[in-house]
Amino acid sequence: MRDLALSAVVAVLLLVALKHPVVGAYLYTWVSLMNPHKLTFGFAFNVPFAQIAAITTLVMVLLTRKRQALPLTGIVVVQLLLLAWMSVTSFSAFASSDSVFERWVFVLKIHVMLFATWMLVTDAKKLRVLIWVVTLSVCFFGIKGGVWTVLTGGGGRVWGPPGGMLQGNNELAVGLVILMPMLYYLRETTPHRWVRHLLLFFMVTCAFSILGSQSRGALLALASMAFFLGLKGKHPVRTSVLLVVLVVGAIAFMPENWSSRMGTIRTYQEDTSAMSRIWTWITLWNAAVDHPLTGVGFMADNQAVFQRYAPLDGQWHIFAGAVYVAHSIYFQILGEHGFVGLGLFLLLWLTTWVSANRVSRRAREHAEFASWMPLLMRMVQVSLVGYGAGGAFLSLGYLDLPYYIMGFVVLCQALLRRQAPAASHVAANVPPRAGPAYAQVAHRGPGR
Repeated sequence: MRDLALSAVVAVLLLVALKHPVVGAYLYTWVSLMNPHKLTFGFAFNVPFAQIAAITTLVMVLLTRKRQALPLTGIVVVQLLLLAWMSVTSFSAFASSDSVFERWVFVLKIHVMLFATWMLVTDAKKLRVLIWVVTLSVCFFGIKGGVWTVLTGGGGRVWGPPGGMLQGNNELAVGLVILMPMLYYLRETTPHRWVRHLLLFFMVTCAFSILGSQSRGALLALASMAFFLGLKGKHPVRTSVLLVVLVVGAIAFMPENWSSRMGTIRTYQEDTSAMSRIWTWITLWNAAVDHPLTGVGFMADNQAVFQRYAPLDGQWHIFAGAVYVAHSIYFQILGEHGFVGLGLFLLLWLTTWVSANRVSRRAREHAEFASWMPLLMRMVQVSLVGYGAGGAFLSLGYLDLPYYIMGFVVLCQALLRRQAPAASHVAANVPPRAGPAYAQVAHRGPGR
């Protein structure tokens, strides 16, 4: 039954996308983030819905007039430079050419679909729909996991959408941390009281889900995100108090074994898992120092890299022969693309942060944007804090979710750019004011 229902929904949306191409972008975003077909048990389980949606969307981008040019903002320029540099580093990768090419195509597809989405989201209404789609596609698992955490007394771990980049408990938790500010934004800008109450329920359950993942990195990310959410919220004092009550209450609810696991943050030197991450970071650092420009290319988690650069003296001998993923967005990008790649990666997020500040200031000058765009930009910054903190302990350098968040800034920049020429045109056609009563006289016209 699930298979038929999902297939019917996708088929209808594909047909609608032929007339309204932006629906194809929404469909791809939903399927790629949520992987709903992996929740079925029949024929739909292996149907490449995301690929079908992507092809349909790209074809419509070429055929439709309901699109805008790709917004070539500073963010997009840095993004293109980063993609170009990743392509360069692929030629000197240590891993097999097949695995490197597969990862390169995977990363490229993510960004091509981001560009297609930005070209089709041409107004504020479409942007708001995109925010809803991105947020609920992932938060669905946070809501479900939060309810399950409460019902089971926090006795088990919460897992993400099967088959996706957020499948693991740690990855899902960081994804939810990234999206909690978007839930807050939607709640603060929704006029319907019942929707606001529902979104508050979503925030509470997602908080329980983050804790229920038993991810130590996500706990630190949650604390960092909550602190900035309090600072940049619409009502800083009230929001901060609410968040403190929510997080402290949720932590107090969790069982003793959860507290014991979180306590290992202080005693990481006695934890093999934590020490293996540090050992991996040293390995990738050594690789980057030896190849400072290009790193060792995609898929640095291979025997060739670890045999050559992993330290094995002293306490590290217990990891001899092991190969681990980076467990850090920073060391992942550094090891695979060198110091140039890491510099571009950090510059991309710094540019996003600075651009969000500029958009927020400019939006206050336009009545149609002032009520929602500044808050959205602040919440984007809070999401970036969550990604930066949680990503420090996970290999999520190529995760598409934070790039969608980044895209909200790109799309707001495009909206403001279109508004500026319109405002200039109106100003150019208004005669200079002769005095306080000019507008009233001009409105009455001669002979009155």
